[in-house]
Amino acid sequence: MVNNSKKARVITYGCAQNENDSEKIRAMLLEMGYTITDSNLDADLILFNTCAVRDNAEQRVYGNIGALKSLKEQKTDLLIGVCGCMAQQSHVAQHIKTRFPHVDFVFGTYAINRFRQIVYSAISQRVFDIDEHSDELAEMPAHDRLSGVVATVSVMYGCNNFCSYCIVPYVRGREKSRPVQDIINEVNGLAAQGYKEITLLGQNVNSYSEVPFYRLLDLVSKVDGIERIRFISSHPKDITDDLIDTIANNPKVCKQLHLPFQAGSNKVLNDMNRGYTREKYLDIIKRIKQRIPDITLTGDVIVGFPTETNEDFEKTIELVSDVGFDMLFTFIYSKREGTPAQEMAPVLTEDEVKNNFNRLLALQNDISAKKNKKYIGKFEKVLVEGQSKNNKKYLTGRTDGGKIVNFKGDQKLIGKIIDAKITKAATWSLTGRIISDGSNTQIFN
Repeated sequence: MVNNSKKARVITYGCAQNENDSEKIRAMLLEMGYTITDSNLDADLILFNTCAVRDNAEQRVYGNIGALKSLKEQKTDLLIGVCGCMAQQSHVAQHIKTRFPHVDFVFGTYAINRFRQIVYSAISQRVFDIDEHSDELAEMPAHDRLSGVVATVSVMYGCNNFCSYCIVPYVRGREKSRPVQDIINEVNGLAAQGYKEITLLGQNVNSYSEVPFYRLLDLVSKVDGIERIRFISSHPKDITDDLIDTIANNPKVCKQLHLPFQAGSNKVLNDMNRGYTREKYLDIIKRIKQRIPDITLTGDVIVGFPTETNEDFEKTIELVSDVGFDMLFTFIYSKREGTPAQEMAPVLTEDEVKNNFNRLLALQNDISAKKNKKYIGKFEKVLVEGQSKNNKKYLTGRTDGGKIVNFKGDQKLIGKIIDAKITKAATWSLTGRIISDGSNTQIFN
């Protein structure tokens, strides 16, 4: 164990899986005697947990690592580390090794369970651990979570889909599912700590292999104390009627689905190796809306994939208009070394791609704003998650459908499901007024 006066900072980039990994790392740091800080100046150890999905994220990491050189010169015993998906790529690890000599240790996605030993070794020598081997899904209790109300639980790791643009299978490995009982044990532990909502995590949760995923949802829903269950991410090729029925019928499973589609053109979807057609995706959406008319739908889309033409992009515009997503995560294609798409020559210019991206963004913003305005005057049950980050006078929480609601209220309400009347709507959030604290004993006017 290190001296208990030591402080550590973990800086996280990327997806919910990275956030979950950072929770595990912070837990280990606490066990090692560190306290957690948000200040580089106070830290004795700074760790970057990185994302490799897009180039701009990698460039931010490099810039932030470089900015620590002067601090390292002032604090020679400061430990600086890099982990995550960037670090798992051998060319990135080599670049860090030669370009940033003030970095003390680098480890990949397979080495989280070896974190303690890596840190201890880095005190005396530089450590680079990007070997593609790991213990058998050994889970550590992630007890340093960012919230005491909602928590994420990994149910599987890796991906077998090999979309032509995506680096994830190369840095996260092939799919491995955690045993059902391990997941239930973790959820039971979270419920005992007072957590109310669980999000099940995986690169593609629907390919969970221990039992059908809809069955796993049912099993998790039987844990006393857990009020709500969400899950991300899903792949359209694996959506089943059984899953749709579970979302519709199980009161604990939230009426929300994140279903990436990535492109509206069959030619582009084929070039992406997505494994479904535009028609198949729209049929899934139709079936979902028939069973769950009030479901909140979100998705991912890439603009400017190398083989995408303006005609292909128009089909994306049509699909977005037809589906009417509540929210859409839009990205400009980013070339990733080692992926098949890296070798594809771009059809459109950068300016054309940016113009298309801005068109899509404007369309979706308009759709999101109109859909949110329909909530004004409605009553919603909101799980209070904490203080609003933007206005400390307000609390914030989410509806069953995942809509963010901000409202004034006592902090004693954090962790409760309250009744709120929606009074205002913005593009990405709602504002409400508390009607009941959920106990049916006190009414707010």
